[in-house]
Amino acid sequence: MPAAPRSTLVGVPTAAVPAPRGVRLQSIDALRGLVMVLMLLDHLRETWFLHVPVADPIDATTALPAMYWARLAVSLCAPIFVALTGVSAYLFSTRHTLAETRTYLVKRGLVLMALEVFFLSELYWGIAAPTFWLQVIWCIGVCMIALAMLMGLPRRLLLAAGLLIVCGHNLLDAITLGPDDPFFVLWAMLHQRDVIALPFGFVAKTTYPVLPWIGVILLGFAIGPWFGPGVDTRVRRRRLLQLGGVMLAAFVLLRWWNGYGDTPWFVVDGDAMRTLMSFLALTKYPPSLLFLLLTLGIGALLLAGFERLREGRVLAMLSVFGGAPMFFYLLHLSVLRVLYHSAYAIWGPTQGSVFGVENYGWVLVWYVALLIPLYLPTAWFSRFKAARRDIAWLKYF
Repeated sequence: MPAAPRSTLVGVPTAAVPAPRGVRLQSIDALRGLVMVLMLLDHLRETWFLHVPVADPIDATTALPAMYWARLAVSLCAPIFVALTGVSAYLFSTRHTLAETRTYLVKRGLVLMALEVFFLSELYWGIAAPTFWLQVIWCIGVCMIALAMLMGLPRRLLLAAGLLIVCGHNLLDAITLGPDDPFFVLWAMLHQRDVIALPFGFVAKTTYPVLPWIGVILLGFAIGPWFGPGVDTRVRRRRLLQLGGVMLAAFVLLRWWNGYGDTPWFVVDGDAMRTLMSFLALTKYPPSLLFLLLTLGIGALLLAGFERLREGRVLAMLSVFGGAPMFFYLLHLSVLRVLYHSAYAIWGPTQGSVFGVENYGWVLVWYVALLIPLYLPTAWFSRFKAARRDIAWLKYF
């Protein structure tokens, strides 16, 4: 997943001393790194367990529980990353002019959109594939460009707009346009997950409709001052704990009401586990209000926890993944494609027409086995990027 613009804070302040200007907040890098590490688990499932279909939202009556809970954990990735992109964009803007920040965000957004279309689609499906998958990288690129256009507005107005989009976009769920409607392409990009016909027989699939995600990046930008150099870490941690608590309480109340914010949940007779799975089975494409309340609420609490930890080997390792997330994203996807095609060439299809493992346990084994091999080159690139600030294109990775 792509790196957000570098924050202005590097290092971790003590509990009583504000962070000086020009340092990075390790807590932001660590949280970003955590979601990158979680994302690896889902991409491993797509590599070795693709023969097992997974609905979205997950069907609580049929889903394998181990895979269900793993996918629930992975659901944290996109919301937290997009929100942190907004935070980092604000921190970037504190040491650059409005014009410079806008230029950077637009360039970065276009780079991400191009990578999605011209590299990642081919990486997954082959050079001759007729489908362009407009997934999370495309979505983040569009969000960056949208933020660049709006960031000159007062912060309170950005906060209000973000809240309106996140809380109100489910009111638009009933609006469905067909390919013959004049605004179909725009609506498919914004809110309706669909397929767009392109010239020469190509199609684009809007896996990540961008409207709700624009709301998320605006909210991240709006809380950016919480992470500024003059803010005491105890104040920031208290705000994050309050924010996370309010969001999770709102999630429980709205979900229990079962009237707005996502498709209804249901009771599975005689099975408390699957009833809970139904309660937590939320819509990601596009992300529902309840999906965002749960994932961003947990993200706020995790960030508060990382603020408190401030040090430790695990935190430092997560910060490495979070310090070079775009490199890690491209690296791990490339490695997984090489591993898959190598296994297919050696053993051929083992599960129908694809190569795959027989049970989900092997996915977890691969997950543990790949963490260190992927960590080492990511750590090298992170050091190289920090040492060679004179290479302009590195800031885009």
